[in-house]
Amino acid sequence: MANKIYDIIIIGSGSGGLTVGLFMCKAGFKVLMVSSSDEDIGGDCLNDGCVPSKAFIHVAKIVHSAKTAAHIGLNVSGTVDIKKAIDYVYERQEIIRKRENAGWLEEQGIDVALGNAAFAGKDEIEVDGKKYTGKKIVIATGSKPKKLKIPGVEKVTYYDNESIFHIRELPEKLLVIGGGPIGIEIAQVMNRLGSKVTVVQHGNRILKIDDSAITTILLKQLQKEGIRFIFNAEADHFISSNEALIKLKVGTTQKILLDAVFAGIGRELDFESMQLDKAGVAVKDNKIVKDKYLRTTNKNIFVCGDIAGDLIFSHAAEYHGRILLNNFFSPLKKKLSYDYLSWVTFTDPELASFGLNENQLKERGIPYKKLEQNFGDDDRAVVDNYQYAKMILFISKGGFLKKEKILGGAMVSPHAGEIIQELILANTGKLSLSAIFNKIYPYPVASRINQQIISKHKEESLTNTIKKLLQTAFKIFS
Repeated sequence: MANKIYDIIIIGSGSGGLTVGLFMCKAGFKVLMVSSSDEDIGGDCLNDGCVPSKAFIHVAKIVHSAKTAAHIGLNVSGTVDIKKAIDYVYERQEIIRKRENAGWLEEQGIDVALGNAAFAGKDEIEVDGKKYTGKKIVIATGSKPKKLKIPGVEKVTYYDNESIFHIRELPEKLLVIGGGPIGIEIAQVMNRLGSKVTVVQHGNRILKIDDSAITTILLKQLQKEGIRFIFNAEADHFISSNEALIKLKVGTTQKILLDAVFAGIGRELDFESMQLDKAGVAVKDNKIVKDKYLRTTNKNIFVCGDIAGDLIFSHAAEYHGRILLNNFFSPLKKKLSYDYLSWVTFTDPELASFGLNENQLKERGIPYKKLEQNFGDDDRAVVDNYQYAKMILFISKGGFLKKEKILGGAMVSPHAGEIIQELILANTGKLSLSAIFNKIYPYPVASRINQQIISKHKEESLTNTIKKLLQTAFKIFS
């Protein structure tokens, strides 16, 4: 029986695969999407990442709001029913899963093959004994959490992002290993739900890719909630199911009592079973070799999402998908660039970053000015009680007929991921500062802080010469 020939085959059904597959189908192409199972459609984002974690964060925020309402006379007692909290997570997932499953994809016109894919040739894959041919093939198989591999780990109750959202019993004491976004988000959630949380981080700070002036503020808020941090340390081994030995870089050790451990120590790629060599796809340093257009060493096979081996975000996978779609149809090829990427750590407060950071600006020799704004005098921060918040902006240096533009920035604040969106738009759209300075904001929306930092910058730019010119103009024209 002859293989069915597709215009495009997509191996993987997460954010990147769905972005490419759905558009290609709507544009009238024959599309095959491969997923290891129906339940895996939606990828890590729906099943083990963005969606369940944000639902879990929502539940924890409700609990925290209730617990901290005593100052207005509302006293709440009792313990969280973790099973009901997890059931809420499942309910939210199922709502989204209605449009991310094999049946729904087939209704849209996409053929779906369930099983593990391996290459059988340069344009051919095999899934559970059946072979399929594709004119183009996109590998979008995502990543998986790194497992903690230290002596005694088999003794403890162990969670990572693939299992924490199936937890049915709240640990009294939780040890979190890793101070990255996943570890920090889960640490705060579990602490708010009632666990006593200790975070062990091998470095001297949390969220190492974000600005330390911003992460320090978040750290203080997390510590204020009762989360304990041990920096410059690593878990050496587990003594028993309830005790870990922590080794500090200074050479000392300390014992930590625990009922469970959560490992947030990064992600890893897994493509060994795909037999890439049969398709002429090269691998180097445990990564698939790709160019700036996301092409592999086989010009008709592409990578998309985590498997590309760069930044691991769902929206980065969607961005990869849009690059591929552009390059499938346009002679003007888009290159992969993360200069305008943004990301959010969904703690409370949130931490949001976008564009170029200070180190990148210095490395590239780009002239810039750094603006900083505390929220102490912001009216919305005052009434909503987040005067501790802070934002940083990097702007280009202006001059005669040269407009100042936003190059990048960061913010720590409740809802920072939403507040910062217009700054991201100004950055990606190369808008001048005047676009925000001249905007009329309803009072007192939280995003007025974006105008405040720019207004403050313009006020500080009033030199004596400019002041004299303004005074002269006032006399003449007023």
